[in-house]
Amino acid sequence: MTRPDRATTLFRKASQDELVLEKLLADSDVDDDTLGFHAQQAAEKLLKALLCARGVDYPRTHSLGVLVELLGTAGETLPRVVGDLNRLTPFGTTFRYDEGFSGASFDRTEWLTTIRALREFVESRMNA
Repeated sequence: MTRPDRATTLFRKASQDELVLEKLLADSDVDDDTLGFHAQQAAEKLLKALLCARGVDYPRTHSLGVLVELLGTAGETLPRVVGDLNRLTPFGTTFRYDEGFSGASFDRTEWLTTIRALREFVESRMNA
């Protein structure tokens, strides 16, 4: 698969995670760690799509902080509205598999706002 094709595929798959997040956001039967997982996955795929579009190789990782740092080395600065994406990393790792999730309160609406802002940014940069 070519880099542009891979970037497009990652972008499309991220959109599916965003859609799951959007559709289940108000469902109180769906727990925070499950929604957080889809937010983390959407962010991860979006960051990897942009890295791919920029021709930057990235490691096999769920760490959003690592991916953001790699984007920085490629001259990409995420918009302020996205905030600290690394706060979502535990949802793709620790909270996904361990019972250690504290159940701390998370703002589900903020997750969707963050992912939408990131998607719009990545889409604008992929087409630049």
